Amino acid sequence: MSTTERRGLVKAAITVSLDGYITGPDDRPGQGLGVGGERLHYWVMGGPWTYETDHEPGAGMTDADRAYYDALLEGTSAGLCGRGMYDNAGAWGGRNPFGGTLVVLTHRTADQPDPGTGFLMVDGFEEALAEARRAAGDGAVAIGGGADVIRQALRAGVVDELGITTAPVVLGGGKRLFEGFDRDVDLKILSVHHSPYAVHARYAVVR
Repeated sequence: MSTTERRGLVKAAITVSLDGYITGPDDRPGQGLGVGGERLHYWVMGGPWTYETDHEPGAGMTDADRAYYDALLEGTSAGLCGRGMYDNAGAWGGRNPFGGTLVVLTHRTADQPDPGTGFLMVDGFEEALAEARRAAGDGAVAIGGGADVIRQALRAGVVDELGITTAPVVLGGGKRLFEGFDRDVDLKILSVHHSPYAVHARYAVVR
């Protein structure tokens, strides 16, 4: 199936700082969101956390954060992410925590883990999206980052919904979401939620 054939929606989502960074400086395995970058995901963890403390994504989310998260993932059956996100998250302990299949876009497909982990490594964006669509069936595909994967999806014109979460922090460095992006994209606001930790906006991509 080509990436232009439609089945379920393609939903891309990511969290940024007020100055547009998706990580702080020096993002790497063990410090996946970079220096100070864990503040971007206070909303995911239900408050302040560090890599040295116990933390569980989704635990303790505020009602507003949960409402955004649930709306974003409604109908989603498979996911797609980049290798950097996979590595920096420590492969989520070796098992896909989101359910279904998570396709990992990577040139290093020889690192494919056991299929029972829920991960599938694929080289090339079109091929990766096709595999994610296949795994999703009639359901939606969630593209969770990093920034380069979301830029590729927007350039390819396959994104139906874009979720941008803005954390109340200025990082001053790191990886920018729209670094080098030169496309003109119109968006329609679908919903806005906010909590003490973030402002969440869901957009439909206008075609």
